[in-house]
Amino acid sequence: MAEAVLSRPVDLAIVGGTVVPCDGSDPITATVVVHDGRVIDIAEHGQTIEARRTIDASGSAVLPGFVDSHTHVASNMLLRGLLEDTELFAWLDTMWRLKQNFDHETLYWASMCGLVEMAKSGITCFNEHFDAYAVTPQARALDDIQLRATLGYGFADGGVYADVGAWSWAALADFDTASAGAANIDGDRVRLALSPHAPYSCSEAMWREVRALADDRQLPIHTHVAEGLNETAFMQETYGKTTVQWLHDIGFLASDITAAHCSQLTASDITLLAEHDVKVAHCPVCNAKLVSGTMDLQSLLAAGVTVGLATDGPASHNTLDTFQEMKYAAVTHKQATGDPTFLTTRQVLGMATRESAKAMHRPELGTIAVNTPADITIVDMSGAHVAPLYDIEAALVYGSRADDVTHTIVGGQLVLDDRQVVGVDEEQVVARFTEHALALRDRSL
Repeated sequence: MAEAVLSRPVDLAIVGGTVVPCDGSDPITATVVVHDGRVIDIAEHGQTIEARRTIDASGSAVLPGFVDSHTHVASNMLLRGLLEDTELFAWLDTMWRLKQNFDHETLYWASMCGLVEMAKSGITCFNEHFDAYAVTPQARALDDIQLRATLGYGFADGGVYADVGAWSWAALADFDTASAGAANIDGDRVRLALSPHAPYSCSEAMWREVRALADDRQLPIHTHVAEGLNETAFMQETYGKTTVQWLHDIGFLASDITAAHCSQLTASDITLLAEHDVKVAHCPVCNAKLVSGTMDLQSLLAAGVTVGLATDGPASHNTLDTFQEMKYAAVTHKQATGDPTFLTTRQVLGMATRESAKAMHRPELGTIAVNTPADITIVDMSGAHVAPLYDIEAALVYGSRADDVTHTIVGGQLVLDDRQVVGVDEEQVVARFTEHALALRDRSL
């Protein structure tokens, strides 16, 4: 630790816990020292650190905050549990009937409830894909619960989203005006992206326009790619190609893309994704629930493609819980490959943190190391459901639950403190959200 820091109290010391750095190295018992929003030291266990706040993490895991590399928070909060046991396109059609009646206040309370859930499950950063609905309410909620986020403006002009075509084209033509509602976004904690919905809902002209705008503004792109057999059939009937091949042929593929799902890929698709350094957000629970297919994760990783974990949101996953996603990813791909050694617990933890951060173009996040942003999750490991604690990484992946999270820290600031979301009346949030959600359902269906 620098002498200048030793001469005064640091902001935060997390003592007594088992640090799981998620950088490929072994867990260690140590003190994580935080000052000015960054980790400035991982000090030897037992070393005295003068700090303004000390958290005793004895019996807990101290790990990087989870990064959700593809999700739909506000919209999917309003759709959770509304339509189950159906196929993807029918599900999308029902969702669109509600989305046409969204209003800002409903989206704000939906965002607040989603942010509460994420904070309580240890998610510190998420990649939001807005399906052509208002961004401003979520930006407002992120002022109240200060997680990190990249907010992707959604565009579409076809399929069930044809009604938003005029708005989408106007927004692409004058993005400054379209994004004026998020003018207070700081460009660091909260960033912007471009989110064309999918190949079956965006015309070729729209894809080309999004690519031009992304290149001009240096904004990342976040979209859905190769999600299910219906999309595969549509692309073959319309273009005679796979989604990835078609996006390659129109000059769209590049390293600034987060491609969500990718559950229907050919070997040549994987080669193209690797050649263009396209990042992938893997949503195994959603993909299974909607029978979208099982991603060929082994081939993607062998090709060198960056793959992060993602929840997809509480409509298709039903929770914003990375613990569920980690466990399901691990068991699914062991079964799919017939190889019980594939996707180790350390690899899965890395996918939920470090690799997800890379997948959403925030490579500075996702590990606990000196000089990294202090985005940290503390998980109580004293429960019966993880005892005996032979292997803390295995316990985190296969046994831990969202309600084991005790503290969530973003940029050195406590967002969840001893299981309570700081500065938020959770009961009021849930009540207001429920009131607005039921009213939306009743006027839409």
